[in-house]
Amino acid sequence: MTSPLALLGGTPAVTDAGPHFTWPPIDDITRRKVVSQLDSAVSIPGRSGIVADLEDALQDYFDVRHAITTSSGTAALHAVYWAARIRSGNEVIVPAWTFHATASPLFQLGAVPVLCETSPDGNIDPGRVAELITPRTRAIMVTHLWGKPAEMTDLTALARDRDLDLLEDGSHAHGASHGGQKVGTFGLAGAFSLNGPKPLSGGEGGFVLTNDDDTYYRVLTFAHYNKRARNEIPEGHPLARYAVTGAGLKLRIHPLAAALAHDQLSRLDAYLAGREEIAAYLIRELGQVPGLEVSPMSEGVKSSWYALTATYRPDQLGGLPLDRFHAALVAEGATDFDRPGSTRPLNQLSLYQHPSHLFPGYPNTRSRYREGDFPVAEKAHAHTIKLPVWHREQDLKLAEQYVNAARKVSQHHKELL
Repeated sequence: MTSPLALLGGTPAVTDAGPHFTWPPIDDITRRKVVSQLDSAVSIPGRSGIVADLEDALQDYFDVRHAITTSSGTAALHAVYWAARIRSGNEVIVPAWTFHATASPLFQLGAVPVLCETSPDGNIDPGRVAELITPRTRAIMVTHLWGKPAEMTDLTALARDRDLDLLEDGSHAHGASHGGQKVGTFGLAGAFSLNGPKPLSGGEGGFVLTNDDDTYYRVLTFAHYNKRARNEIPEGHPLARYAVTGAGLKLRIHPLAAALAHDQLSRLDAYLAGREEIAAYLIRELGQVPGLEVSPMSEGVKSSWYALTATYRPDQLGGLPLDRFHAALVAEGATDFDRPGSTRPLNQLSLYQHPSHLFPGYPNTRSRYREGDFPVAEKAHAHTIKLPVWHREQDLKLAEQYVNAARKVSQHHKELL
């Protein structure tokens, strides 16, 4: 008897031709703005033009004193650590499960990323942070994984009580909020990416948010030497004499990326509202599919829905391996069902197991960073399957096809065993 599953010769459930998800949305208005910038300036060494426009808009959107654009989210994170005075031998507590750039700039500074177990959703477990604090600890870095805010009430209180800097990686979470406050604004500084698929995209780029003037001047010194630093760091400030050279790096955003991000920022809240509606549908429907477990957002938590994640439950499908389940979904045409790859438990990466191979003389952390050290994060990662979240009303039809594909594979899972 012929199976209805596409992997076994049946007809795919998703009939729309791909690609099914592209980002950022670009229309004629976007094109005109970018072309206009191309005709205006392709290099902006100071805080003027489209760079100033974008930073002003970011300050207004996030309600912060300072926004400083950078060449990437990784550069923004590097600048945040440097501005927070993280030095060689210092320790920074970071989530065990995140994209590596959340913590990898610490190696450049000779500092030690101390990995902390996460909750099953991938965000740092506040209850496990305190046990990792030592006299060498300088800061706690928080990621808002997949756009879902971490538990900021407990983390903010802990950082305050232990006199540690609270830093945030909001690269998945532009516009997300916890208790009505946007992520990236809880601590000393927040770093964001503007990379291609991020909720707010400039193609490439990043930015730092802070309400602290001294941190702002330090970010300028690190990432924006010469004209901008000379114009903005006050005379008499200890860093003013370094304005011409800064710290020796130039990490400023490209004006065309700034133009794209500025256009997208004006649309971000509408995008997030659309994503919220489709996410609610996906949570409701996928949550009824045996083999998939989907959790709604907690009260007072607003996600950016960079991705919607589900936990795969092989015990509900006769022990069917996730690889096989995923292959069947892709065969059904649901090609945007994905398994997280590079965003994974950091203890599984060579850089965190053997950093001295790239950084001779670096303290040996092998005993701390090994496979199996973070069972919650590792199990959650191994059982996670994710989807991008569409934002337009017309995308609901495609979301329905993806749900039908998951339901079909689940219903016929015995044919895959």
